[in-house]
This record gives sequence, structure tokens and C-alpha cells, in this order.
Amino acid sequence: MHVLKLRGGQPLHGSVSVPGSKNAALAILSSVVLADGPIVLHNVPEVSDVVIKVGLLRQFGCDVEWREGSLFIDCSNLKFWRADDESMRPIRTGFYLLGPMLAKIGEADIPMPGGCKIGARPVDYHLKGLSIMGASIKLDAGRYVASAPHLHGGEVHFEVPSAGATQHLMATATRIEGTFTISNAAMEPEVVALAQFLTSMGAKIEGAGTSTITVTGVTSLNGTEFRIPEDRLQAGTYMLAGAVTKGDVTVTNVLPEPQTALVSKMREAGIDIEEGHDWIRVRATSRPKAVTIKTMPYPGFPTDIQQPMSAILTLASGQSLIEETLYESRIGHVEELKRMGADMSTRGRMTVINGVSKLKGAVVEASDLRAGAALCLAGLAAEGETLVKNVHFIDRGYEGLEARLTSLGAAIERMGIDEWDEVQAKSKLV
Repeated sequence: MHVLKLRGGQPLHGSVSVPGSKNAALAILSSVVLADGPIVLHNVPEVSDVVIKVGLLRQFGCDVEWREGSLFIDCSNLKFWRADDESMRPIRTGFYLLGPMLAKIGEADIPMPGGCKIGARPVDYHLKGLSIMGASIKLDAGRYVASAPHLHGGEVHFEVPSAGATQHLMATATRIEGTFTISNAAMEPEVVALAQFLTSMGAKIEGAGTSTITVTGVTSLNGTEFRIPEDRLQAGTYMLAGAVTKGDVTVTNVLPEPQTALVSKMREAGIDIEEGHDWIRVRATSRPKAVTIKTMPYPGFPTDIQQPMSAILTLASGQSLIEETLYESRIGHVEELKRMGADMSTRGRMTVINGVSKLKGAVVEASDLRAGAALCLAGLAAEGETLVKNVHFIDRGYEGLEARLTSLGAAIERMGIDEWDEVQAKSKLV
């Protein structure tokens, strides 16, 4: 257990490089079991979710080795394993192994998915698509027990685009007999990255990045070497860090196009932004303006950035509104930011933020990954010292957060639980 200690009020300056995408890496790691040869993945982020996923692959018989940010994977000894709850529950994407395991060895037994508690995240689309392919799936005591001696083509339509279901079914369909079509598919960059990875193994995929994806199954997929693209959500967080501290931060190794929705709202808030081929520079010298945000599937405003964005809006001039359309419980940051002096309230899926002139440091707790990021951003701007508990949530998706922020001039450090207890004891004696 760890605690992050931040001392705010210091404008951040400099450049920061973005590591590989957690979400892209997790989707790709669900698909490596489909390969008939060795795989090398570069630029893999060493975040806790990825480490857990690597552990799962090893339990399924895959040989996985870390070498300086790269993963060397060989799933030639893939085997049936009744995945246990303890191994699978920490991350949601463990469930995404279900389809690829069915396609490769014809059976799977996997618990219901876990992950951050941000609202209902049903797997109906996943199960519907796999059933259309011919899989037999039963829910037994919180476990999905599935078999599929023969998977075939078909078509599935999503009422609402789902990145997870799109990735899961697209990967599974690469090893079926026939053609499978996903309509109203998710268009996230991570979907495109997965399609590029699968195509490099010999898969036949058309339409990734559009609302209709067509996969023609092949009998085998070869090994490959692939670089994980940079993490657009970490990039967005560092952009917001520059803005919330009234600093001047350049985020490098990032493509501007996936940041369009965020950049648009930041500019609307009066923040100066420049863009290059693979960099984005953020400069802020004054209090931001209030804005209205509605989260939407890509290319709309990302749900994963609304919590970090709210940290900036707590200091904006005027009233901001954030409507969360995807996850009804993605509000764990609200009460914690109020501890720091924010004027916020929730009305159903709407968060109302009346900007204040300053925040004050406090002891706060992260309730999920992006809520933790929001609290860190608030701590960078707040007067005094902020202690963020439940750092394990942040570690799920941010690689080297303290080092990257420190390189920009932030006063941030990680304390062990023993150090935290000592701080608490001293504070009671004062």
C-alpha cells in the first residue's frame, strides 16, 4: 500500500514523453493466444493491469518474458485452465480471453469480469457475438463456461458502440470459418491498433476505425513483432497537468488527432494549445473558463478524461456541466474534490461544477483509476499538501507518474504505508 504526497502551487514546465497505451496493450495481450508462432511486443507499459495480464497468460501455458520494455511471448503450449477468481478479478480484460481461447482450443472457463467500479458494464454484446459464431456459453456460479468445437461467420449489431466487445469479437473472428461483421462498431484508436496487430499476424480485417468491421477467418496466424502505440489517456492527463498548474508543458510521442475532442474543450476553456506532427504543447496563464462536456464514444469526448478534466473545471470561472453518458457511477472523485474546496454536486449523470478561486490540500482517496488521476491534478494546483490514498488504482494505468511529473517540476513523492502511519501519528501530536 502506498500514498502519494503532492505539494501544489508550482507551475509545470518542460516536455514529457508518453508511454505505451494500457488499453491497447491489454487488448493485444488477449489476442496473442491466437498466434501459432512467437510474438514480440515493444513499448509495453509496465502498469499493474498489464503485469496481471501477463500472469494470466503464464497460467494458460504461455511463455512470457520481459526485456527492457518489450514482451517476448510464445503461446505454443497453450492449455485449458479453469481461471480462478483471484487471478481474473483485478482486471476486466481477463474476460476478453474467452473468445480467443475458444477459437484456439475450443473451450474456456472464465469468471465474470472485474475492474474499476465505475458503473454497470454488461458483457451482453460479447456473449451475443460469440453465440452467433456458434459458441455454447453457460453462466454457472459467476463463471462463464464455454465450448466451441467449430466457430463460424455471422453478423452482430451493437445498439451502442462498445470498444471492449468490438475488440473481443474482432479478435475471435480471425480464427473462424467464414466472415463475421460487426455493425455500429467502436472506432477507438485502440480498436485500430488491435486490428493492425492482428493483420500483422496474417488476419483479414476490413473497416477498423469505421462503424462497420468485417473479418474473414483464416486457418492460422503467424507470429509477429509489433509496437504498442502511445497512451492517449496518459497524454491527456499530462496536457491537463500543464493547464491546471498554469504551466507550459509539451507532451511528446503523441498523435494530435485522437486528442481532438479534449483539445477542443481545452481551447474553449481559454487554454493555449499548439500541435505538431507528434507533439502537443499546452500553455495556461490565467483562470480557465467554464465549459459544458458530454462524454461520448470515440471520436466524442472520452469518458476516461472527464474526471481529470473536472479537476481543472473546479478552478474555472463560471459553472461547468459534465454529462457522463457511459458509466453512471463514474463520480467517485466528486466528494473527494469537495474535501479540497471544490464546489461540486451531482444530479443523476450530470456533475455541476461552480468554479472556485483556489483549492486547498487535503487527505483524499482514489476510488478508481481516473478518479485518482483527477485527485493528483487537483493536488498539483492546490495550496499546501495533498495526500492521495489508494494509489494502487492509479498504478493500474499510469507508468512512472511521479517521475514524469517530477521531471516537469512537480513536488510529488510516493510514501509507503509505514511512512504514512508515521505522518499521521506526528500530526496527532502537534
